[in-house]
Amino acid sequence: MKKYIAYCRKSRDEADKQVLSIEAQIAELKEFAKREHLEIVEFIEEAKTAKMPGREKFADVIKKLEKGYANGILAWHPDRLARNSMDGGKIVYLLDTGKLIDLKFPTFWFENTPQGKFMLSIAFGQSKYYVDNLSENVKRGLRQKLRNGVWPAKAPYGYVNNPKTRGIDVDSEKSKAIKRVFEMFAEGNRTFTDIAKYLRRFGLMRKNEKPLHINEIRQILSNKFYVGIMFYNGEYHNGNHKCLISKELFQKAQEEIQRRSKHFKKSYRFPFLGLARCSECGAAITAEQHTKFYKTTNRKVTYIYYRCTKKLGPCSQTPITSFEMEEKIRKVVSDVVLPQSWANKWLKFLERDELQERQSSKATIQNLKTEIQEIDRKQNTLLDSYLDSVVDPETYKSKKNEMFETKLKIQEEITKVEDTGSSWLEPMREFVKCALQAQKIARAKNNCEELAFFAKRVGSNFFLSDRQISAEYIKGFSALRAGGGARSASSNTFDFSRCVGVGRLELPTVRTPCECASQLRHTPVN
Repeated sequence: MKKYIAYCRKSRDEADKQVLSIEAQIAELKEFAKREHLEIVEFIEEAKTAKMPGREKFADVIKKLEKGYANGILAWHPDRLARNSMDGGKIVYLLDTGKLIDLKFPTFWFENTPQGKFMLSIAFGQSKYYVDNLSENVKRGLRQKLRNGVWPAKAPYGYVNNPKTRGIDVDSEKSKAIKRVFEMFAEGNRTFTDIAKYLRRFGLMRKNEKPLHINEIRQILSNKFYVGIMFYNGEYHNGNHKCLISKELFQKAQEEIQRRSKHFKKSYRFPFLGLARCSECGAAITAEQHTKFYKTTNRKVTYIYYRCTKKLGPCSQTPITSFEMEEKIRKVVSDVVLPQSWANKWLKFLERDELQERQSSKATIQNLKTEIQEIDRKQNTLLDSYLDSVVDPETYKSKKNEMFETKLKIQEEITKVEDTGSSWLEPMREFVKCALQAQKIARAKNNCEELAFFAKRVGSNFFLSDRQISAEYIKGFSALRAGGGARSASSNTFDFSRCVGVGRLELPTVRTPCECASQLRHTPVN
């Protein structure tokens, strides 16, 4: 006797989509079974797509057929059973082995004969073709949206999907929170946890109403979508949506992320860990904590020492206390302080020279635009090679992203030249500001983390030798140290030629900030 399992499936499990689909199938199948005098032993319902294998309820149907609980399946149409070749093959295989005797559909004729199984295979193939074709149409639509500069997925935080225009609009309230988050983070005095709590006040949180995870905050702060660049399916695309923040603010946030990533695994108790190496054996300098109990005062005192790891061999260097280490690093920073009087004159000179540079920047901009045209030509050639199957997809994406990044940097360079007149002006201005900031950093208290970070901005290759710190100063700062830094503030004969000879250029001695800056602009400054 034939016993049937009635299998009803809908593709989505959302409450507001296909709500009556399964209910309608059950009603139709009951009427069909009554009309055809079929015995239904069980109704099995499932709300899951059949595009891919892995449906739990469908697997239960197969197991029950194999165990002999039933020997027939009743469904609305073959596409309810399978839309992929694997599940369709299981049905045909059960028919071949006799575990499945019959299939009944109100909308499809089937007979357990070679011709019937052939027609069933065609029906399964048509169902798979429908899904595959639908998938290609959807992908084609997504690619066209990307070409038009429209984000094809869920809008990032600060934006909303517009169901009418199918585009991305700015969320008037949450966008302000996102912009403020970038500003707060770029200042360098807020943690990821602080930012997560701040966003929670504006409704930006996880589904369980808890603050966003630290990794989610990192993704927000690293998302180029906020500056008009979309990254989708491994490729970069230009977006036409409104940018929430400026490229300068985004770049500051990235620098802050990079700075924190370097110190992410460090203990807050050892801020100078990893800064220096041992000058005698070349091994790294590590930190350790010791606690001493004083009986006379009945208290414990914790001391922190920095010492050579001695992993590369015997070493005679002695440890140095954290207090001594801090004082040595402060000395490194204070030696490169720029006198305020000279800084003011340099900045005035930069403003004057900026006007002159803007007038002579047309040739530079034209050369950069020519480079962009060349990149566009190479991108078209790469696309043609990809379409002709000369280049594989992975190589195509890699090369396209590489060209996109190069083009983006050139466009940013054009913007800088248009705004400032030349690429040397901004680094020079940043150098002056950094040298001015050195005095504040060196004098501040309880700022060891900031002190360690700033030390890496002015120098590199730090070595510990006989409880003394030596460093190789970066361009510009080495000249300030050689010239005496702030100690020369009262002197009108400060040799600024040392500051402009950074790039191994043989320059004459100059004694005015204008002459110094004029020559320094021809030398790259970090």
